[in-house]
Amino acid sequence: MIELDFDELRTWAGFGVAGNFAGHLEQAGEAVDFVNVASEGTAPKGIFPWYIPDNPGYLGEFPLSSSSLRTPEPNADGSPLNLQIEPEVGLACRVNWDGDVVANLEPFALGAFNDCSIRRPGAPKISVKKNWGPGSKGVAPRFFEISDLSPDGPTSSLRLECFLVRDDGQRRAYGVNSALQGYSFFGDRLLDWIVDRLANQKGSPNTPLEDVGALLVAAGRPQNVLIGIGATRYTELGESTYLQPGDTAIVRVYDQDEPAASTLEQNVV
Repeated sequence: MIELDFDELRTWAGFGVAGNFAGHLEQAGEAVDFVNVASEGTAPKGIFPWYIPDNPGYLGEFPLSSSSLRTPEPNADGSPLNLQIEPEVGLACRVNWDGDVVANLEPFALGAFNDCSIRRPGAPKISVKKNWGPGSKGVAPRFFEISDLSPDGPTSSLRLECFLVRDDGQRRAYGVNSALQGYSFFGDRLLDWIVDRLANQKGSPNTPLEDVGALLVAAGRPQNVLIGIGATRYTELGESTYLQPGDTAIVRVYDQDEPAASTLEQNVV
Protein backbone atom coordinates (compact mmCIF):
# COMPACT_ATOMS: atom_id res chain seq x y z
CA MET A 1 0.00 0.00 0.00
CA ILE A 2 1.10 3.59 -0.59
CA GLU A 3 0.11 6.79 1.20
CA LEU A 4 -1.24 9.55 -1.03
CA ASP A 5 0.33 12.99 -0.61
CA PHE A 6 -2.46 15.55 -0.89
CA ASP A 7 -0.04 18.41 -1.61
CA GLU A 8 1.28 16.40 -4.53
CA LEU A 9 -2.25 15.53 -5.65
CA ARG A 10 -2.86 19.23 -6.25
CA THR A 11 -0.39 19.01 -9.15
CA TRP A 12 -2.18 16.04 -10.74
CA ALA A 13 -5.10 16.34 -13.14
CA GLY A 14 -8.32 14.48 -12.43
CA PHE A 15 -10.83 13.12 -14.90
CA GLY A 16 -13.41 10.36 -15.10
CA VAL A 17 -14.82 7.70 -17.40
CA ALA A 18 -18.56 7.81 -18.11
CA GLY A 19 -20.58 4.65 -18.66
CA ASN A 20 -17.98 1.98 -17.88
CA PHE A 21 -20.27 -0.27 -15.84
CA ALA A 22 -23.41 -1.69 -17.43
CA GLY A 23 -26.61 -0.10 -16.14
CA HIS A 24 -25.15 2.73 -14.03
CA LEU A 25 -26.08 5.61 -16.35
CA GLU A 26 -29.65 4.33 -16.59
CA GLN A 27 -29.94 4.08 -12.80
CA ALA A 28 -28.54 7.60 -12.42
CA GLY A 29 -31.02 8.96 -14.97
CA GLU A 30 -28.17 10.17 -17.18
CA ALA A 31 -28.32 7.85 -20.19
CA VAL A 32 -30.42 10.46 -22.03
CA ASP A 33 -27.51 12.92 -21.80
CA PHE A 34 -25.53 10.76 -24.21
CA VAL A 35 -28.04 10.38 -27.03
CA ASN A 36 -25.73 12.34 -29.35
CA VAL A 37 -22.59 10.43 -28.34
CA ALA A 38 -21.56 7.54 -30.58
CA SER A 39 -19.98 4.54 -28.85
CA GLU A 40 -19.38 0.96 -29.93
CA GLY A 41 -20.81 -2.02 -28.10
CA THR A 42 -19.96 -1.98 -24.40
CA ALA A 43 -17.45 0.87 -24.73
CA PRO A 44 -17.77 3.76 -22.25
CA LYS A 45 -19.39 6.96 -23.47
CA GLY A 46 -16.43 9.27 -22.96
CA ILE A 47 -14.20 11.04 -20.47
CA PHE A 48 -14.86 14.19 -18.46
CA PRO A 49 -12.70 16.50 -16.30
CA TRP A 50 -13.26 17.09 -12.59
CA TYR A 51 -9.98 18.82 -11.64
CA ILE A 52 -7.46 20.67 -13.79
CA PRO A 53 -4.56 22.38 -11.95
CA ASP A 54 -4.40 26.15 -12.45
CA ASN A 55 -7.60 26.19 -14.48
CA PRO A 56 -9.16 29.66 -14.12
CA GLY A 57 -12.70 28.30 -13.72
CA TYR A 58 -14.41 25.90 -11.33
CA LEU A 59 -12.24 23.01 -12.57
CA GLY A 60 -9.27 24.69 -10.88
CA GLU A 61 -10.80 24.19 -7.42
CA PHE A 62 -9.08 21.26 -5.66
CA PRO A 63 -12.01 18.99 -4.73
CA LEU A 64 -10.41 15.98 -3.03
CA SER A 65 -10.85 15.00 0.61
CA SER A 66 -10.34 11.74 2.48
CA SER A 67 -12.57 12.62 5.43
CA SER A 68 -15.41 15.01 4.57
CA LEU A 69 -17.93 15.54 1.79
CA ARG A 70 -19.27 19.06 1.56
CA THR A 71 -22.77 19.60 0.24
CA PRO A 72 -23.13 22.36 -2.39
CA GLU A 73 -24.86 25.66 -1.80
CA PRO A 74 -28.68 25.33 -2.00
CA ASN A 75 -30.24 25.70 -5.43
CA ALA A 76 -31.53 29.23 -6.02
CA ASP A 77 -34.97 27.93 -6.97
CA GLY A 78 -35.25 25.83 -3.82
CA SER A 79 -35.15 22.52 -5.71
CA PRO A 80 -33.39 19.58 -4.01
CA LEU A 81 -29.67 19.02 -4.59
CA ASN A 82 -29.99 15.24 -5.11
CA LEU A 83 -26.42 14.32 -4.22
CA GLN A 84 -25.28 10.71 -4.72
CA ILE A 85 -22.18 8.69 -3.93
CA GLU A 86 -20.52 7.33 -7.05
CA PRO A 87 -18.43 4.36 -5.86
CA GLU A 88 -15.43 3.97 -8.14
CA VAL A 89 -11.89 2.77 -8.49
CA GLY A 90 -9.44 5.65 -8.67
CA LEU A 91 -6.50 4.80 -10.93
CA ALA A 92 -3.22 6.71 -10.48
CA CYS A 93 -1.15 6.92 -13.66
CA ARG A 94 2.06 8.52 -14.86
CA VAL A 95 1.59 10.36 -18.14
CA ASN A 96 4.10 9.98 -20.96
CA TRP A 97 3.83 12.89 -23.38
CA ASP A 98 4.84 13.12 -27.04
CA GLY A 99 4.64 16.85 -27.60
CA ASP A 100 1.05 17.84 -26.90
CA VAL A 101 -0.24 14.27 -27.19
CA VAL A 102 -0.46 11.65 -24.44
CA ALA A 103 1.59 8.72 -25.76
CA ASN A 104 0.64 6.30 -22.98
CA LEU A 105 -0.44 5.97 -19.38
CA GLU A 106 1.49 3.95 -16.79
CA PRO A 107 -0.69 2.86 -13.85
CA PHE A 108 1.11 2.63 -10.52
CA ALA A 109 -1.64 2.56 -7.87
CA LEU A 110 -5.39 2.23 -7.38
CA GLY A 111 -7.87 2.61 -4.57
CA ALA A 112 -11.27 3.79 -3.38
CA PHE A 113 -12.70 6.91 -5.00
CA ASN A 114 -16.02 8.73 -4.60
CA ASP A 115 -16.92 10.58 -7.80
CA CYS A 116 -19.79 12.25 -5.94
CA SER A 117 -22.30 13.85 -8.29
CA ILE A 118 -25.20 16.30 -8.20
CA ARG A 119 -28.10 15.02 -10.29
CA ARG A 120 -28.77 18.06 -12.47
CA PRO A 121 -31.06 17.19 -15.40
CA GLY A 122 -30.12 19.14 -18.50
CA ALA A 123 -26.67 20.18 -17.25
CA PRO A 124 -24.61 21.27 -20.29
CA LYS A 125 -21.48 19.32 -19.28
CA ILE A 126 -20.78 16.44 -16.92
CA SER A 127 -18.12 18.47 -15.14
CA VAL A 128 -20.61 21.03 -13.78
CA LYS A 129 -22.12 18.21 -11.69
CA LYS A 130 -18.75 17.05 -10.39
CA ASN A 131 -16.79 19.93 -8.84
CA TRP A 132 -18.43 22.48 -6.55
CA GLY A 133 -15.25 23.28 -4.63
CA PRO A 134 -13.27 21.72 -1.76
CA GLY A 135 -14.70 18.48 -0.39
CA SER A 136 -16.77 17.62 -3.45
CA LYS A 137 -14.77 14.46 -4.24
CA GLY A 138 -13.41 11.66 -2.09
CA VAL A 139 -10.22 9.62 -2.31
CA ALA A 140 -8.89 7.05 0.12
CA PRO A 141 -5.65 8.02 1.89
CA ARG A 142 -4.03 4.68 1.00
CA PHE A 143 -3.91 2.94 -2.39
CA PHE A 144 -2.81 -0.47 -3.57
CA GLU A 145 0.56 -0.23 -5.34
CA ILE A 146 -0.27 -1.95 -8.63
CA SER A 147 1.08 -1.67 -12.18
CA ASP A 148 -0.32 -4.89 -13.65
CA LEU A 149 -4.03 -4.67 -14.56
CA SER A 150 -4.17 -7.93 -16.51
CA PRO A 151 -7.14 -10.28 -15.88
CA ASP A 152 -4.99 -12.85 -14.06
CA GLY A 153 -2.79 -10.28 -12.32
CA PRO A 154 -2.98 -8.82 -8.79
CA THR A 155 -6.27 -7.00 -9.46
CA SER A 156 -8.08 -10.29 -10.18
CA SER A 157 -8.98 -10.68 -6.49
CA LEU A 158 -9.95 -7.04 -5.86
CA ARG A 159 -13.55 -5.95 -5.29
CA LEU A 160 -15.36 -2.65 -4.81
CA GLU A 161 -18.12 -2.01 -2.26
CA CYS A 162 -20.01 1.02 -0.97
CA PHE A 163 -22.10 1.75 2.12
CA LEU A 164 -24.25 4.53 3.54
CA VAL A 165 -24.44 5.10 7.30
CA ARG A 166 -27.22 7.24 8.78
CA ASP A 167 -28.17 8.28 12.33
CA ASP A 168 -28.90 4.72 13.44
CA GLY A 169 -25.28 3.71 12.79
CA GLN A 170 -26.23 0.85 10.47
CA ARG A 171 -24.15 0.19 7.35
CA ARG A 172 -26.41 -0.27 4.36
CA ALA A 173 -25.16 -1.34 0.94
CA TYR A 174 -25.38 1.63 -1.45
CA GLY A 175 -23.49 0.14 -4.40
CA VAL A 176 -23.52 -3.43 -5.68
CA ASN A 177 -20.43 -5.31 -4.48
CA SER A 178 -18.48 -5.83 -7.71
CA ALA A 179 -15.25 -7.36 -8.97
CA LEU A 180 -12.90 -4.88 -10.60
CA GLN A 181 -12.75 -7.20 -13.57
CA GLY A 182 -16.49 -6.53 -13.99
CA TYR A 183 -15.84 -3.13 -15.55
CA SER A 184 -16.79 -3.04 -19.23
CA PHE A 185 -13.27 -1.81 -20.07
CA PHE A 186 -10.35 -2.57 -17.76
CA GLY A 187 -6.61 -3.12 -18.02
CA ASP A 188 -4.80 -2.34 -21.26
CA ARG A 189 -8.10 -2.12 -23.11
CA LEU A 190 -9.20 0.73 -20.85
CA LEU A 191 -5.82 2.50 -20.91
CA ASP A 192 -5.63 2.38 -24.72
CA TRP A 193 -9.20 3.68 -24.99
CA ILE A 194 -8.45 6.59 -22.61
CA VAL A 195 -5.32 7.55 -24.59
CA ASP A 196 -7.43 7.55 -27.75
CA ARG A 197 -10.11 9.72 -26.13
CA LEU A 198 -7.50 12.19 -24.88
CA ALA A 199 -6.30 12.58 -28.46
CA ASN A 200 -9.60 12.49 -30.30
CA GLN A 201 -12.52 13.46 -28.04
CA LYS A 202 -13.52 17.04 -28.82
CA GLY A 203 -16.08 19.17 -27.07
CA SER A 204 -19.31 20.11 -28.81
CA PRO A 205 -22.43 22.00 -27.70
CA ASN A 206 -24.77 19.04 -28.22
CA THR A 207 -22.93 16.55 -25.96
CA PRO A 208 -21.95 16.61 -22.27
CA LEU A 209 -18.31 15.85 -23.16
CA GLU A 210 -15.29 18.17 -23.28
CA ASP A 211 -11.82 18.21 -24.87
CA VAL A 212 -9.96 16.80 -21.86
CA GLY A 213 -6.71 16.42 -23.81
CA ALA A 214 -6.64 20.15 -24.58
CA LEU A 215 -7.35 20.98 -20.93
CA LEU A 216 -4.33 18.89 -19.88
CA VAL A 217 -2.08 20.66 -22.37
CA ALA A 218 -3.31 24.05 -21.15
CA ALA A 219 -2.48 22.95 -17.59
CA GLY A 220 1.16 22.44 -18.54
CA ARG A 221 1.04 18.71 -19.34
CA PRO A 222 0.68 17.18 -15.85
CA GLN A 223 2.97 14.26 -15.15
CA ASN A 224 0.36 12.34 -13.15
CA VAL A 225 -3.39 11.87 -13.34
CA LEU A 226 -6.05 10.38 -11.10
CA ILE A 227 -8.74 8.69 -13.17
CA GLY A 228 -12.13 7.64 -11.83
CA ILE A 229 -12.73 4.64 -14.07
CA GLY A 230 -16.50 4.48 -13.62
CA ALA A 231 -19.20 3.94 -11.01
CA THR A 232 -20.71 0.54 -10.32
CA ARG A 233 -24.42 -0.19 -10.22
CA TYR A 234 -26.50 0.98 -7.27
CA THR A 235 -28.47 -1.17 -4.90
CA GLU A 236 -32.17 -0.32 -4.66
CA LEU A 237 -31.30 1.88 -1.67
CA GLY A 238 -28.49 3.64 -3.52
CA GLU A 239 -30.58 4.31 -6.59
CA SER A 240 -33.31 6.03 -4.59
CA THR A 241 -31.45 7.67 -1.68
CA TYR A 242 -29.66 11.03 -1.75
CA LEU A 243 -27.05 12.20 0.72
CA GLN A 244 -27.87 14.44 3.67
CA PRO A 245 -25.68 16.26 6.21
CA GLY A 246 -24.85 13.82 9.00
CA ASP A 247 -24.54 10.82 6.68
CA THR A 248 -21.31 8.85 6.28
CA ALA A 249 -20.30 7.64 2.81
CA ILE A 250 -17.98 4.64 2.64
CA VAL A 251 -16.24 3.34 -0.48
CA ARG A 252 -13.87 0.41 -0.16
CA VAL A 253 -11.59 -1.49 -2.55
CA TYR A 254 -10.50 -4.72 -0.91
CA ASP A 255 -8.71 -7.96 -1.66
CA GLN A 256 -11.06 -10.91 -1.24
CA ASP A 257 -8.07 -13.19 -0.57
CA GLU A 258 -6.12 -10.89 1.78
CA PRO A 259 -6.95 -8.45 4.61
CA ALA A 260 -5.60 -5.46 2.64
CA ALA A 261 -8.05 -2.68 1.72
CA SER A 262 -8.19 0.89 0.45
CA THR A 263 -10.95 2.54 2.47
CA LEU A 264 -12.57 5.95 2.07
CA GLU A 265 -14.91 7.19 4.81
CA GLN A 266 -16.42 10.66 4.39
CA ASN A 267 -18.71 12.55 6.75
CA VAL A 268 -21.31 14.58 4.86
CA VAL A 269 -21.40 18.19 6.07
